[in-house]
Amino acid sequence: MNKKFDDLSTEELYKLIGKNVAEFRKKAKMSQLELSLEMGNKSTSLVSSAEIYKNNRKFNIAQLHKISKILNIEFCEFFKIQKD
Repeated sequence: MNKKFDDLSTEELYKLIGKNVAEFRKKAKMSQLELSLEMGNKSTSLVSSAEIYKNNRKFNIAQLHKISKILNIEFCEFFKIQKD
């Protein structure tokens, strides 16, 4: 992604957040199921869909806050554009 944060559309922002959640989850060696269970969900539906912004599924602020605690990362990391 070669755009600056301020230039992202809302859809691109949700895709960025989902991509970052997936990357940090994988770095923590957690499966989608493990993260879902830690968040209090019984299935991977939310995590798997929101990570790729499928059917307009996205993480809300409370979910991102919970994920940041589970993965032990700063909340703001979800909004950073990673250099490829």
